[in-house]
Amino acid sequence: MDDSANTNDGLDALANLLTELSVNSFDINLHVQHINLARSLPEMESQVTVAQEMAANYLAVGDEVWLPLIEAKAASANLDNPADVSEVLDLYTRAEGDYLSIHVLQKHIEFLVDRHAHFAALEATPDDLGEGILSTAWTREAISEVFAKGAGHLTMSRYLWELQRDWELEMIEAAPKAETLTLIEHVEALHLTRLQQPHAGHEDTYQSYSSFTTSYKPATEYESLLLSASKIRSRAVKAYERREPCELALTSLDAYMLYIASERRGKIPDVFVITGLYERAIAEAAKHRFAGEHGAEQALRMFWVGYLDFLRAQGTDEDAMVHTLRRATRSVPGSGEVWARYIRHLERTGSVDSEDASMGGAESLSDAYHRALATNLFTKADPKAPDLDFEQIIPIVLARAGAEKRAIESGRGGEDAFGTLVKVVEDGLVMVRQASKAGDQRFRLEKFLSELYLNLADVPEAAIQLWASTAVHYKSTWAVWIAYTDVLIRTDQHDIARSTFQDVSTKNLDYPEALWDAWLGFEHAHGSLASLEDALVRIERARTQVETRRVKEAQKAYEAAQYAMEQQAAPVHVTSVPVSDVGQGESSVTTGDQMDVDVPATSSDARGKRKASDKPELDVSGSKKARLEPPTDPLKRDRENSTVFVADLPSGTTEEQLKALFKDCGEIREIKMTNMPETFVATVEFTARDSIPPALTKDKKRIDEVEVSVHLAWRSTIYVTNFPEKTDDAAIRDLFGKYGLIFDVRWPSKKFKMSRRFCYVQFTSPASAERALELHGRKLESERTLSVYISNPERKKERTDADADEREVYVAGLSRFTTKEDLRGVFSRYGPIKDIRLAEDKDGRSRGFAFVEFDNEADAYTALSANNYELKKRRMAVTLADTRVRPKNREGWSETGLGRRAEARNRSIRIRNLPTDTQEGLLQQVLEKYAVVKRAEFFAATCEAIVELENAAEAGKLLLRMEPIVFNGVNLELSEETLSGSSCPQPAAPPVSAGGMLMPRTARSRPRARARKVGIGAAKPVAANDTQKGRPAASIGGKGQDDFRKMLG
Repeated sequence: MDDSANTNDGLDALANLLTELSVNSFDINLHVQHINLARSLPEMESQVTVAQEMAANYLAVGDEVWLPLIEAKAASANLDNPADVSEVLDLYTRAEGDYLSIHVLQKHIEFLVDRHAHFAALEATPDDLGEGILSTAWTREAISEVFAKGAGHLTMSRYLWELQRDWELEMIEAAPKAETLTLIEHVEALHLTRLQQPHAGHEDTYQSYSSFTTSYKPATEYESLLLSASKIRSRAVKAYERREPCELALTSLDAYMLYIASERRGKIPDVFVITGLYERAIAEAAKHRFAGEHGAEQALRMFWVGYLDFLRAQGTDEDAMVHTLRRATRSVPGSGEVWARYIRHLERTGSVDSEDASMGGAESLSDAYHRALATNLFTKADPKAPDLDFEQIIPIVLARAGAEKRAIESGRGGEDAFGTLVKVVEDGLVMVRQASKAGDQRFRLEKFLSELYLNLADVPEAAIQLWASTAVHYKSTWAVWIAYTDVLIRTDQHDIARSTFQDVSTKNLDYPEALWDAWLGFEHAHGSLASLEDALVRIERARTQVETRRVKEAQKAYEAAQYAMEQQAAPVHVTSVPVSDVGQGESSVTTGDQMDVDVPATSSDARGKRKASDKPELDVSGSKKARLEPPTDPLKRDRENSTVFVADLPSGTTEEQLKALFKDCGEIREIKMTNMPETFVATVEFTARDSIPPALTKDKKRIDEVEVSVHLAWRSTIYVTNFPEKTDDAAIRDLFGKYGLIFDVRWPSKKFKMSRRFCYVQFTSPASAERALELHGRKLESERTLSVYISNPERKKERTDADADEREVYVAGLSRFTTKEDLRGVFSRYGPIKDIRLAEDKDGRSRGFAFVEFDNEADAYTALSANNYELKKRRMAVTLADTRVRPKNREGWSETGLGRRAEARNRSIRIRNLPTDTQEGLLQQVLEKYAVVKRAEFFAATCEAIVELENAAEAGKLLLRMEPIVFNGVNLELSEETLSGSSCPQPAAPPVSAGGMLMPRTARSRPRARARKVGIGAAKPVAANDTQKGRPAASIGGKGQDDFRKMLG
């Protein structure tokens, strides 16, 4: 029944996917999903072939699609029938036209050799075979063409050449004596040509030539021929040896980029090598894209653009160039840069209009442009859909518009040419503004169209109207207003320009100083003395308003940062030290009932400060003074590198069975077993990381006849960051759950740094983690791009912010026009910068402050010298962003009159009855649904937590809440935090019999008892509960329940 339901669900998903493909036929991700979904459905082999054929019809695909199609065709065809043979050969040609694949080329040559041998053995050539097809001469030419396609692959082309050579030697043996000499010369030429090409296995090629010479050349010529061949090949051997390290390092797309860059830097680029290298890089990037790897699409586009530019610079002939351009548009149909190059090539070669816009026929410039737009990759039909990259739209629009403009200027344009030109640009403007809310801040299309109106058509009114509408759309951008006023000035509309300057001068622009300068320049050139002085007065007034607003914004930002630093510099002190059975038994303090005392440090310093050299000691010999010694730090555990994840365990697996499975791998520190709804899994942590390699060999071993999966735990874990601030555990699970079964989500504690925004998502399989990487770069909200990485512990420093505070400076008072590059230019002189976080508003403009994180702490201190530095006509304030630096108010008294610690306790609560595996970050998320939480700290020893709220009123909200707060299936017990760190337990939902009577938090700090020596005559410490005996709870601290409720408003 379950299998039937799953099949039905799969068929529904398939139908929905086909509907989406009918609209977005050029979306490679949809085609990959189609193929994978068809493969997952039972008895749907024919649908897999349909999915592969559909992908190959619309897009360039690799051998992962073409080889199954070719094999299926060859299996179903009658290879004795020349027509069927031609169809298979056509598939090979199409496959080789998409991407370089040595496997496809190998199979192509093998197919040619096989079919040639088959038809050569027939007594009579079939009539429908075609003239010369699969004859020896035709086959020789076909094999040479196939080998030429892969000859540039320096490491694997040898396999193609060996197939060609072996076939040619067979032809020599089978040929009549009259043809033997010609064939020997041909094979000798093949050897000598190959020896001049850099390639792996050069020694094998030389030995092949030596054997060939021995067999087919006169013995007297052997030595001279080998000597000549040795000289010929020496240059190619050196060329390959020089490149061999780069060849061995080709394990990533970045390695291809570096290799290509180094080759292109040469004074005389080797076209043979670079062409082959680009083909290999493109094929590899296409494989990564098909696998769903993030960044592969961008790399593929970059490789194609570089390849096309290289070929054009080398003067590649027209046919080869247009063939490569069409391959590129088929491979990356969403790349505006590739389409732009294709359109410019059509303009350069003077392509004529043609109704045949197929890949095989002549294509006109307008046909190419409309074919690009027909992919639906440059238009955003649904406003709610993710933003498109408008940078891909602008190049293709400018390429088409530029060609039309040049045709008009040269007199080749028709009557409707200018109208067509304007429509192309206007449609492009619409596409850009729909693609992204931010739009093109460089106004490239607007400037192009404006120049057309002013110079080509001489209709200045249209240019003015264009910039007026553009200014309305980008109303807070200074550049658009300057462009608008510039057009007004050029068309002698001085009064309108002056009025515009006056109106806009006080608006909230991103860089008003630029507008003011433009206004003054206008008045100096075109105004009177009165208008100039009026402008000066207005600008000064506007400057005052802007500076006032900026000062307020900077002050707010600075105060917010300082407040955060102060709060984090004064953590809640909650850890108490119970000392029992020390000294007199009657004066011992128990864990549950303690006095809160300030124990002065032992020091001779008159100010009561303990010297750094003074170390507390622990004396349990019965002395009168209890001395404390800090515990020794345990050995650091390396969980990430020492833990394996075991999945697909049979139900009922015991810990002993797992120990038996890994008994020969090393000492096991800990085993945790989890019975999930869908599966049974476990994590096995070893004492040493050296145990991991043997442990991984247990993958696919059996427990109770069930095959289990073993992998490094971090390989199925992803590190996720830069998500929206409101994202919680449920949202993360919903977002990533579609990629596989989630085992756990771990959240960081925010007790030291409130800005931390990341989590770790662990799946039950590495494949799920790899699939989830496709979310890397996804925009969950405007101006925020999600970052997703495999949680490799070797790259931990690149993904943690644990030690960022010591290396960070806070910069305030910035201009709203300041960019990250401006800050980098100022602060990079002090040392290497790791990160710059510039606070921006919803429009992407600076909010006046930023954080600059250096690689080294010393550089951060050196950067303080930038304080009062003038940037963009603003003087900035630079301070340390170290949250542990105490504020200037060293006495610790706040505006409320309470000490800093007492005030923190006043807004803190204690939570009991927490699960032993509580995550502080997850607990804070739950509590933030009911109150504003500053930080939370969990104590595993007591299963309790201390939570600091924004203020006492927020703490009261939680304490007065009648409904229970549930965390991980447990009702939390909330109570107020007292001076000593102990508290009176209070359920989250008090019983009705309690009468709603709660202990209110006092509005001022309680007096602190001073420590006294325990000795003869010493009074017994009185418990906190005893001091209040006989007094109504509502009167404690001078505040009643009603007074406490008033704090909540």
